[in-house]
Amino acid sequence: MNTASKFLSGLAFAILAAAGVQAETYHGVAKITSTQSRAAVRAEGVMAARSGDRFSEVAGQGVTRIASSVERASVRSQGILAARSANPYAEGYGQGVMRVESHVDRAGMRIQARAAARGDRLAI
Repeated sequence: MNTASKFLSGLAFAILAAAGVQAETYHGVAKITSTQSRAAVRAEGVMAARSGDRFSEVAGQGVTRIASSVERASVRSQGILAARSANPYAEGYGQGVMRVESHVDRAGMRIQARAAARGDRLAI
């Protein structure tokens, strides 16, 4: 009975798998029929490209002028200084070189580090 149930479940699974496998048929490249000439389509494309994004919030407003109290040369020099300065987003920017006060014997620390790297045991 156990063998028969295994056989029947395998057969049912094979039938389901065979029914689920269906190949798609290839219908070729879709044919597009247009009533417009190439020149008309190109002119439409150029017009659409030059009209801008009609879905943006400022569509149709054109170039917006911003009133500024700072002269152009001043802004330009500030930009050049900022570009040539250090990275303001770096860690520790503007803190200078930090001095650390330590009372540890550097020679002794170096000996311990070398011994640890070699796997030697030190009597500490």
